[in-house]
Amino acid sequence: MNSLVFPGQGSQFPGMGREVYESRADIKEMMNSANDILGFNIIDIMFNGNEEQLKQTKVTQPAVFIHSIAVAKTIENARIEMVAGHSLGELSALVGNGVLSFENGLKLVYERALAMQEACRETPSSMAAIIGLADEVVEAVCKEISTENNLVVPANYNCPGQLVISGNTKAVEKACEILKEKGAKRAMLLSVSGAFHSPLMQSAQDRLEEVIKKTKFNTPSVPIYQNYTSKAVTNTEEIKNNLVKQMTSPVNWTQIVRNMISDNCLVFTETGPGKVLQGLIKKIDDSVVVSSLSN
Repeated sequence: MNSLVFPGQGSQFPGMGREVYESRADIKEMMNSANDILGFNIIDIMFNGNEEQLKQTKVTQPAVFIHSIAVAKTIENARIEMVAGHSLGELSALVGNGVLSFENGLKLVYERALAMQEACRETPSSMAAIIGLADEVVEAVCKEISTENNLVVPANYNCPGQLVISGNTKAVEKACEILKEKGAKRAMLLSVSGAFHSPLMQSAQDRLEEVIKKTKFNTPSVPIYQNYTSKAVTNTEEIKNNLVKQMTSPVNWTQIVRNMISDNCLVFTETGPGKVLQGLIKKIDDSVVVSSLSN
């Protein structure tokens, strides 16, 4: 079976999308429509902006989404039987399997980005990548040092030996120190604006839930493996519920990939900027075929 997988925040780069923009008139029209939907010239920022401009959450998330959907439109005559997306990429995947229109998907992405950016302003928070330790070790340290007002939790289960943690900055820094002592090859703070996929995103989750309730969700053409449950979903109400809960819950990417393989997925095509997912999938199971479409 063949699948499409869509990257999340962090895969952006200056000049992203220019090649696919020039490839077809319908793609150019779709990408240009994003400027009107968002109310600012995001395509100009994608093509001509610098790294700092692209790092702003309210720019990054729509830019990655637009690029991903544009690239997905270039795929022809391939039988796609399942989709998944990493964090933000879940919204791209929901356009990929017909649940959301491009316009509604982009509006949700922008609302998500603004809500997350606002939540980040409320409290000093951050994320860190922990490399080279078993998940159980990282989970135990997070549980041990977390308090109600200074928490740190597992946020992204990216692949075996790579787990991102998220929470209040002081708790994240303390966890990094302890995890280095326990043998982590690396425990490094990430250049993100806040504690994504943690309880500190509750206000963003509440805001996004209101918008999701009002958005039209169609019946999917193929199952989506969602971050919250890591399992195949086709029921639209369940998809909505999982999309809401994703905001404050971990991205279970390792388990998603394993479940897709268990359901006979043999070919993964990364659809969007960069090749991050390609590398993660090979680390999860190097027996599958992985390719990348990034224009």
